[in-house]
Amino acid sequence: MTKNQYILVINCGSSSLKFALICPSSSKLILSGLAQCLGDNDANITIKYNSKKNSSPLPAPYQHSQALHALIQFLHTESLAKSIAAIGHRVVHGGEKYHLPTKIDDEVMTTLKDLCSLAPIHNPANIVGIEASLSAFEQLPQVAVFDTAFHQSMSEMAYRYPLPASLYEQHGIRKYGFHGTSHYFVSRQAAKMLNKPIECTDVITAHLGNGCSVTSVSQGKSVDTSMGFTPLSGVAMGTRSGDLDPGVILHLINQLGYSPQTIDKLLNKESGLMGLSKISNDCRTLEQEALENNNTQARLALDVFSFTIAKSILAMTASLTKLDAVVFTGGIGENSSYVRTCVTKHLKLLGLSIEENLNIQARFGQQLNIAQQNSPAILVIPTDEEGVIAEQTYQLIQG
Repeated sequence: MTKNQYILVINCGSSSLKFALICPSSSKLILSGLAQCLGDNDANITIKYNSKKNSSPLPAPYQHSQALHALIQFLHTESLAKSIAAIGHRVVHGGEKYHLPTKIDDEVMTTLKDLCSLAPIHNPANIVGIEASLSAFEQLPQVAVFDTAFHQSMSEMAYRYPLPASLYEQHGIRKYGFHGTSHYFVSRQAAKMLNKPIECTDVITAHLGNGCSVTSVSQGKSVDTSMGFTPLSGVAMGTRSGDLDPGVILHLINQLGYSPQTIDKLLNKESGLMGLSKISNDCRTLEQEALENNNTQARLALDVFSFTIAKSILAMTASLTKLDAVVFTGGIGENSSYVRTCVTKHLKLLGLSIEENLNIQARFGQQLNIAQQNSPAILVIPTDEEGVIAEQTYQLIQG
């Protein structure tokens, strides 16, 4: 691959398509953008290139293929298409089969479709993006990079559930973990900030966005994580409940007559910050309501959210023998000084304390250690999942 060739990264959601064009030799972001509201007549695409934003509506039927077509047209117009060497796809669930980035072929596509039962919200959307991309760029190698792959280093003690063994042996029911590319990236950035080799670094990373997960990383490897069989488990999230007494689900079915479909919607789309606040799943909106309007429901939602994250961080220490840093990343982790303060106040047992002036500065891409001098490191590190996907795609096609 020559130096002027790029990796196109595709991150496909059920109603969105995020993309980036990256030069793997320099990690330079060439182009990025988002197609959103797919499937709706409000569907649109925004492309950022050369410090300019280009936004336009998408034509009917407003699907991923129309978004990719608009992207391809732009790439050709700007003479960028001929410089694409490969396409890297984010795939949420790789099950136990995929530990590494994998070149996509017919056999891989069949396996990914089989895995949809393990990630019914995420994997089907990923497959839609792959199929549209295969049609549009049939001559280019396409690579799947899995959210679950980084967590395949967990021990059986960490990933097995205390359920009948047959459920794991016959149906693969176990903890898998997610947000792997993010935890991989920020754990390595943390080692650099601490001026330590990754092989000598133990950190706990908190990826906080609309989806949230906490991971303990020892010597560069995931040893435990908060998400499990699906991305629904772990800490409270934007619209997801996180961990819940299974008896609540039985009560909803047996006593209140809820159907499985209703419970699925309740736990995935109507819980978390949204459910508790009855206002929004957006942390910025809730902070404004809590701090400026003294809205008690908004404050409670943020308190519960922060407390579940703190409890998860403390739980992750059981898998480590030392702790070099706690890392905040993701949209909320990188930008909400309020949430970072709320989480850290519950971590006094670890000796963690925040320097508020630094905490306020750590926003909008700032990478900082926000800890007081007598505290273990508290790092705010912007994640770069697209960069990881581009790097790993490049490494695979290079052989």
